[in-house]
Formats: sequence, C-alpha cells, structure tokens
Amino acid sequence: MAGGGNKAVVAALLANTGIAVTKFAAWALTQSASMLAEAIHSLADAGNQVLLLVGGQRAKRAADELHQFGFGRERYVYSFIVSIVLFSVGGLFALYEGYHKVHDPHGIDNWKWVPVAVLVLAIAMESFSFRTAIVEANKLRGKVPWVRFVRNARAPELPVILLEDFAALTGLVLALIGVVLTLVTGNGVFDGLGSMAIGALLVCVAIFLAIEMKSLLLGESATRESQDRIVAAIENTPGVQRLIHIKTLHLGPEEVLVAAKVGVEPTTDAAVVAETIDAAERAIRAAEPMSQHIYLEPDVFDENHVPDERPAVPEAPSH
Repeated sequence: MAGGGNKAVVAALLANTGIAVTKFAAWALTQSASMLAEAIHSLADAGNQVLLLVGGQRAKRAADELHQFGFGRERYVYSFIVSIVLFSVGGLFALYEGYHKVHDPHGIDNWKWVPVAVLVLAIAMESFSFRTAIVEANKLRGKVPWVRFVRNARAPELPVILLEDFAALTGLVLALIGVVLTLVTGNGVFDGLGSMAIGALLVCVAIFLAIEMKSLLLGESATRESQDRIVAAIENTPGVQRLIHIKTLHLGPEEVLVAAKVGVEPTTDAAVVAETIDAAERAIRAAEPMSQHIYLEPDVFDENHVPDERPAVPEAPSH
C-alpha cells in the first residue's frame, strides 16, 4: 500500500475506534436510535480500516506458480468487502433501527445533552481523519476534480477512506440534527428519522463503492496519462516505425501489464529487432515505472493492412 494511503487508513482507524467507544457509551446512557446507528457505523468503519490494512499486507506476497502475476488485486478484493460491510452493517442496520424508532417513538429522558456533546466531539475527531485523507489525496490528485479522482483512482484505499469519512461527517450532522430536534420537541420520531437518513446515506455510498471496486476487480486499463507516457516512450524509440496497437491492465494499484504490437524497420538481422524491443522496454519503464510486465511483439509495419487512423490506444472512459 502506498505511504499516503496507509497513513490515511491508520488515521481513520484511530479516529473511528475512539468515536465508536464514546458513541456506545452515549447510547447506553440515552438509548438514542441515532446514537446507536452512529456507534454501529463507526464500529463498521473501524473494521473496514482493518480490512484495508490486511488487504495491503496480503497483496505484498510474492508471486507463485498458481498466481504468476502476484497478489496485487487482493487490495481490490478487501475494498469490495468494505463496501459490503458498509452496506449491511452500517446502512441496513441504521435503517432498521430508525424504522423501529419511528413506529415506537420515545424521547431522550436520561443524560439528555450527552449525545450532543459526544456528537460534537465525534465531528472533531472525524474531521481530523477526513483532513488527513484530503491532504494525502491532494499529493496524488493535483488539479484533477475530486469526483474524477475518486472514480479514476487505481489504488482503492484513499477513495474508500475519503468516501467513508465524508459519509461519517454527514451522518454525524444528521444524527446531531435528529438528537437536537428530539431534545427540543420531546418527540422521538426525529431521532428515528435521523437514524434512517444515516442509513440511506451509507447505503448510497456503499453501492457507489461496490460499483467502483467491481470495475477494478474485473480489470481496468492504465489511466489515460499513463498510457500517453507509454505510447510516447514506444514511438520515440529508435528503430520503431509505428505503434500498431497496445493494451494495458492494472494487476494491482502500482503494477501495470503492457502488451503491444510494434512496427519495426524491415531487417533480416534478429539482433537489431531484439535491441529495438529491449530499448522500447527500457523507455517504457523509465516513462511509467508501474509498467512491471511488458510484452512487445515486433512486426513489420504494412500500410495496406493497418488503417490510417491508428487504433493504438483506445479511449479509457471512467467506469
């Protein structure tokens, strides 16, 4: 796992563990549905961060005979599990608890303002985690818009943490509104509605994450920027006449497979062709260090068999 992603995951784990403990204590004192939903949410988030750390460690295992390209995609598997946990443990539980509170409403009679204090404290701790994720993401994001960064990222940890923290902060605000309205009016329906709003938010975020992680599991190409660097490296290699076509695949967040057919200058000297291919491979690795598996097929370029509009790099739409 990249250093920035690991730092954001650890910060989120520490924050969510502390938040979960305080929320469970507040729920035990007040029996607030919003507080219980938020406590379960924070517990699920802490568990999710553990899953991300486990996935990052398992992905480092060396390749074996059965998995010859290594285990880099384990990070995607564990991130997909995170989306399932967020959907079931976080979202569905909050909806269930809120539904029952709305149909059997009761106010907060004991330790009335404890939930407010706990939620304010939780917002402060969650803001620290969210800020850490934003700082680390900005190091990679550059000027790319946030939505595009989250959707096009090939490393799953930062997008997952960003979305989790965003959902957590929004959920805390919703819980605070529900609790305050319940305290002011004495009507427990607002507490239940707050819990249901949190659940709906978590379900939406979990579905979005599941879609993104499924796409990564299926296998995504290198980003447009990476492909452009690879194409330029091949085309600028002496002896290469033309790049006929190329395909890329992320075997892991920092590991790309490159397969291409390269038109070389006609010659009967195999050593010259081999040197051209070797030079192209060196150029690719220099231009895009993530290109760890490169397979270049030399061919003699023939205008009669290749269309004028080069199908070298297909568009890589965001999923």
